[in-house]
Amino acid sequence: MAEPQRLTATPDQRRVLRRAWPHMRPERRGIALALLAGAAATATTVAVPAVIGAGVDHILQRDRVGLFTAVAALTVLALLRLVLFRRSELLLIAVGERVVRSLRDLAVTRLSRAPLRFLEAHPSGDLLRRTTTEIADLANFVRGQLPDVLTVGAYLLFTTVLLLTYSPLLTIALALVFVPAIVTVLRLFKKAANPAFAAEAAAAGTVAATYRELVQSREMLRTGGGTAFWRERFLADNERRYRAARRSQRSLFLISLARIVQSLTTAVLLLVGGWLAARGSISVGTVVVFILATRQLFDSATQASNLVGQVQVSLVGLARLLDLLTTTAPRPALHAPRQAPDDAPAGPVTAERGVLEVEDLHYSYVAGTEVLGGVSVRVEPGERVGLVGPTGSGKTTLAKLMTGLYAPDSGAVRYDGHDLTALDPAELRRRIVLVPQRVHLIEGTLLDNLRLVPGDPGEPRIAEAVDRLGLADWVRTLDGGLHTDLGRGTGRLSAGELQLIGLVRAALLDPAVLVLDEATADIDPESARTLETAIDTLRADRTLIVIAHREATIKRLPRVIRLDENALLAHN
Repeated sequence: MAEPQRLTATPDQRRVLRRAWPHMRPERRGIALALLAGAAATATTVAVPAVIGAGVDHILQRDRVGLFTAVAALTVLALLRLVLFRRSELLLIAVGERVVRSLRDLAVTRLSRAPLRFLEAHPSGDLLRRTTTEIADLANFVRGQLPDVLTVGAYLLFTTVLLLTYSPLLTIALALVFVPAIVTVLRLFKKAANPAFAAEAAAAGTVAATYRELVQSREMLRTGGGTAFWRERFLADNERRYRAARRSQRSLFLISLARIVQSLTTAVLLLVGGWLAARGSISVGTVVVFILATRQLFDSATQASNLVGQVQVSLVGLARLLDLLTTTAPRPALHAPRQAPDDAPAGPVTAERGVLEVEDLHYSYVAGTEVLGGVSVRVEPGERVGLVGPTGSGKTTLAKLMTGLYAPDSGAVRYDGHDLTALDPAELRRRIVLVPQRVHLIEGTLLDNLRLVPGDPGEPRIAEAVDRLGLADWVRTLDGGLHTDLGRGTGRLSAGELQLIGLVRAALLDPAVLVLDEATADIDPESARTLETAIDTLRADRTLIVIAHREATIKRLPRVIRLDENALLAHN
């Protein structure tokens, strides 16, 4: 059994920016311009202490011209800083937003093309969080904190260069006191923060998944009395998230130790700088430069400590997003071949009506336990076939394999002589369509929901399909006809009406093979008759495979295939 690719709850955060670079490469020119503008803006700020220090020396020397020159230089630096910082911020935000948009588009595209088994193997709440909340957090970071992060980094670099220029000896004293202490604090933080923030993100995904389960199964929970059990489960998940969040906050507390390091460093600078100035080794202006520059350096460090939590959250979110993109990347065994040149079809072109053949099919959800073992069947073009059997015999699994939604562990499913895995997805969906037992709706009108097929059919074509199936009277019974607002979910329509929507969608596709999964299950006899009449109208010369339990539905079918104990038993 080929296990579906699984996402990692707490993916590796090492070299995450390097792994993200391929997604940023198209914007490398914009990134370079933004960084250059930011570096120039930071350089103007770092130059301020040097100008003030020169001004102090000019005052002590009673040099008015030098003092006025220093004041003019400060004015120019202030104006340049304002313009350059604004420009770099706009450039960086624009580039960051484009990168985030491309990541969001790619994530949605990859999920829409991911194998069905992958989607079924993961809680929908976790997938939703990775493609919405965490990308939104990343976008907010790009808009709000990323410019500050880059500015802080430039401050640290340029200020170090400035201090070395003025007094290597005093810079060494600063480094001996400040660097080991601050590195120790940062190492302690990283050791505690990496697992803490990753665990918090994973716990948040679990809470989202559990809550989504409540929304999806609210009726069952209320009618079956399972609300109390679900509430206990949700509270337990929420408690784990709370504990994970507390761990993250405790790790952030370690950063506050940086303030103690800053105070000690300032005291050492005053003592050593005053001693050197008294000896005449350095000027008073140099001491002023060091005090102002190190205050700027410390302010940058404080700002960095405030940003480090957001940076860590964003890195975790980016790692989880990259994990999703890597796991859902196209693989030759699961996806159609690449598009051929000159706009040629990506796979074989099949006949409008062809044979559907299943040969020695094996399939398992769990290793060692086959759901289907050695199933073989051939359905001729235009045949009407019933697929019956007890619950758990593999009917729905066989239907998903016959429609290409699952790939078999071994054996093959062919249409018109071509293996389904070799067909282009668009070609496969034109030929074989499954109407599931649970038809999904989107928020909007009936017309909006019927347009969820390739080609975006207009209202006239949809109305024609509804009339051809004999469903015009049903549509007229709705408040607004095709423009009836269905709101959220499926609450306004009965199970039979939902199946009618699925049937109209199938009619708009005009497939060669139509598979109906329990289309008449759990609906009243009148709705079942309406549905069966529409099915007969839809059939024409297309192949029809119906999974059914209702005896009345089975009797309408000239051929019945029975499944029991995961194997094909008999043809009637």
